[in-house]
Amino acid sequence: MNDHSANALTEQEEALPGGNMGGATRVGATVRRGAGAWSPTIQRLLRHLREHGVTWAPYPLGTDEHGRDRVSYLPGLVPQYPLPDWIWSDGVLTDAGVYLAHLHHASASFDTAGGTWQSPLRQPAEVICHNDFAPYNMVFNDRRLIGVIDWDTASPGPRSWDLAYLAYRLVPLAHPDNGDAIDSDLGERARRLRVLCDAYGLGQDPARILQVAVDRLHDLAAFTEARADQGQENIRRHVGLYRRDAKWITAHADQLGRDVA
Repeated sequence: MNDHSANALTEQEEALPGGNMGGATRVGATVRRGAGAWSPTIQRLLRHLREHGVTWAPYPLGTDEHGRDRVSYLPGLVPQYPLPDWIWSDGVLTDAGVYLAHLHHASASFDTAGGTWQSPLRQPAEVICHNDFAPYNMVFNDRRLIGVIDWDTASPGPRSWDLAYLAYRLVPLAHPDNGDAIDSDLGERARRLRVLCDAYGLGQDPARILQVAVDRLHDLAAFTEARADQGQENIRRHVGLYRRDAKWITAHADQLGRDVA
C-alpha cells in the first residue's frame, strides 16, 4: 500500500448512529461534528473534567482542518433503541448514578465566566449538566459502563435536572405503552428509582426527582415541538409521547416516590 492509499484509509469517515442535533462522524481515533459558538467552552469543559478525574469523557482535540469540533473516540458499544435487555440490570443503573455524581462533582469547580452554551442555563446552576445523560450516549464494554459521549449540549444547571432525565430513561419513568421502556410494575420502578438516587448520593429524594422529571419532559416536549415547526416533522410524534409520560408520572407519583424497603 502506497502512502497516498494509507492516508485515504486513515481519513475515511464513518457516520455514527444517534447523537444530538448535529451528525457525528468517526475519523480514525477521533469524532468530528459541526462546531458552534459553544464549542470552545465544551472543549474547555472536557479538559477540566479530564484534569479532575473524569477519564471516561472524550478528550478534547480542538478543531479539524474543516473547522469541525474534534474529540477522541471512545471505543465500545453504544446501545440504540430498542435497548438490549441487559441495559435494565441494577449494575448498569448503579454505575450510571455513580458516573453522573462523578461528573457533577468534577464540574462544580469549572469556571463558567465567559462561557457560551448551546443549551439554556438553569438555576440553581450547581454543576454542569450533561443534559442528555441516557443509555444511547453511554459506552459499554462487556456490559459495563466505561464512558459517556455527546457533550455538546452541556450547560450549567441543578443536579436534579440531569438525574431526573437519567431516571426517565433508565428507571424508566414512562408510560407502559412507551416502546423505549421496559415492562415493569410500579413497585419495581419505585425500587429502581431509589437504587438510582442512592447510587448518586447526596440524599437525593425520589419524590423531588419525580417532580423535576415532569418539568424536564414538558420542557423537552416544547423544545421538540419548536424543532418540528422549523421543519423537522419526523420528530413531531415525540411531542405527545413526552407529554403523555409526564402525565403518567404525575398520576403515579405517590407510588413511584414511596420508600422501598
